[in-house]
Amino acid sequence: MFEPIFEIEIIPALSDNYIYIAHDAGGGATAVVDPAEAGPVIAALERRGLELTHILNTHHHFDHIGGNAELVECYGVPVIGPRADSARIPGLDIEVGEGDSCTVGRETARVFDVPGHTSGHIAFWFEKSRALFCGDTLFALGCGRMFEGTPELFWSSLGKLRTLPNETRVYCGHEYTQSNARFALSLDPDNEALKAACQRVDDLRARGERTVPSELGEEKLANPFLRVDDPDLQRLVGMEGAAPEAVFAEIRRRKDSF
Repeated sequence: MFEPIFEIEIIPALSDNYIYIAHDAGGGATAVVDPAEAGPVIAALERRGLELTHILNTHHHFDHIGGNAELVECYGVPVIGPRADSARIPGLDIEVGEGDSCTVGRETARVFDVPGHTSGHIAFWFEKSRALFCGDTLFALGCGRMFEGTPELFWSSLGKLRTLPNETRVYCGHEYTQSNARFALSLDPDNEALKAACQRVDDLRARGERTVPSELGEEKLANPFLRVDDPDLQRLVGMEGAAPEAVFAEIRRRKDSF
């Protein structure tokens, strides 16, 4: 039976952000991932009697680092984040990038450079807890907007994440899944895995429940941005035989105006 090291609490913030508290009870460590604001994090920690030990940032956008300063002031903990974004994350203490590791209690993450949404974006994969904290690179049934990268970079980043095990849980930065599902279905209406995912998402949202985390195995079957090298999807968008990065660029363009 799978027993993750981390107990992960999902905290809604701002309009549609998710902040994550990852607690290792046996190791006495507690990390917060992408704290958009400090108040909800402090409230959750106090409610559970936890002491914060780490702050993890995936990228520099304010809705992912906005709570850093207050949490550092309250708990005196290190901020760990992307080396490539060190100039844009105030107070970054530990810089990490591709191939580095990040230890929280008894868990150690493998760090990936995943540029595309921003040029310095990273992701943390905690294998023992099957947890991927990927910020705004990969969403449930979607991916982030391409603000600072190129299609080649973004597709390469998604390709790295696609190699992770199917049982990996995708803890992304926002509750965008229902709109992502509608767009994906507009491209690929006969995909059975996608139709099942869309129904599940609609049911969850109708009950006011979150859709995150998703499972990477489902994403590989249903998320169009992970399937741009799939001949079936290429045919559906009229780009059969095209380079995957070109197909990614076209699908991202369509999503931007959907």
